[in-house]
Amino acid sequence: MNRFMIGATLTLMVASSAHAGKATAGMRVGAPSFRSMGSLTFGPEGVLFIADTKAASIIAVSTDDTKPGKAATALKIAGLEKKIAGLLGAEPAQILVEDMAVNPVSGNVYLSVSRGRGPEATPALVRVKGESEVELVALEKVHFSELALPAAPAESTAGRSNPRLESITDLAYQDGRLLVAGLSNEEFAATLRSIPFPFKDGVNPTSVEIYHGAHGRFETRAPIRTFVPFMIGKEAHVLAAYTCTPLVQFPLSAIKPGAKIQGKTIAELGNRNRPLDIISYQKDGHVNLLMANSARGVMKIVTESIEKAESITAPVPDKKGVGYETLADWTGIDQLDKLNNKTAVVLRRDEGGALTLETRPLP
Repeated sequence: MNRFMIGATLTLMVASSAHAGKATAGMRVGAPSFRSMGSLTFGPEGVLFIADTKAASIIAVSTDDTKPGKAATALKIAGLEKKIAGLLGAEPAQILVEDMAVNPVSGNVYLSVSRGRGPEATPALVRVKGESEVELVALEKVHFSELALPAAPAESTAGRSNPRLESITDLAYQDGRLLVAGLSNEEFAATLRSIPFPFKDGVNPTSVEIYHGAHGRFETRAPIRTFVPFMIGKEAHVLAAYTCTPLVQFPLSAIKPGAKIQGKTIAELGNRNRPLDIISYQKDGHVNLLMANSARGVMKIVTESIEKAESITAPVPDKKGVGYETLADWTGIDQLDKLNNKTAVVLRRDEGGALTLETRPLP
């Protein structure tokens, strides 16, 4: 998910770059090793950050995809899993698209993919060029760097879930730093990290606590599901959404290694729901948020009221705080990203479960 902070009152070989830029300085050339591929986000100079949750690490890869391209505003690829399955020599049912990110320079769409399910699944990176070309990115000789996350949760096969798989739940790049949400092995397990790039050393997590109005309690172990950097007044923040949909703000200045911070809950957007993706964009002089959800459709969130929003500190029955509208014609959206301030790229699932990758005008 490629994200930009907006001011408001509130089989293809990726070639080794001949001339490494500032972002690729210090990277080595070779074939990075992945146990998994999850969240994606772009940084400067075509650098793609890829979360490997099984390894609790982040790999920065220079895609060499740095030439401005014509925005593919008429993109529509139906049966996307069939096309990817053909590239990987698999059945469509074996393909799971984990995340999507649009390169803000070229407009090309990148997809992290799993071939197969469970422990035996293998990762792959796919690129969509223009309006129809789907390619496998062979990461065999690229500039890359890797960062292992300190205090990551240990792998576990006991119980219903493996906490290691939530070591990284979302990524965003902002002003020379990679922001990482996920879980740690500490008592306050929910975390944010602000990691300088180029990578130097691992960064210990910031433990985050929120008040969840729908649950009527403080929570320290629920991970952020999706977030976006955002200006509130003159201060940079993270706006983060959690399962059962509290929307919480954290000042970026407070995200420091080893710190424990409490967010400000500014909305409860409906329980029995899991946020999937969020973007910010500017249109007609207004800054908007668009958030896809598992059970409550795509929400267009009003931002003018965020700066003056009151903190939710007591139980609420379902919804309260910052307002939104549900986009009735945006159904089945699993992933979304911004192509530009007029157009979004979405990954949409139809009633039969098949995937379509397409562009849509931003509302």
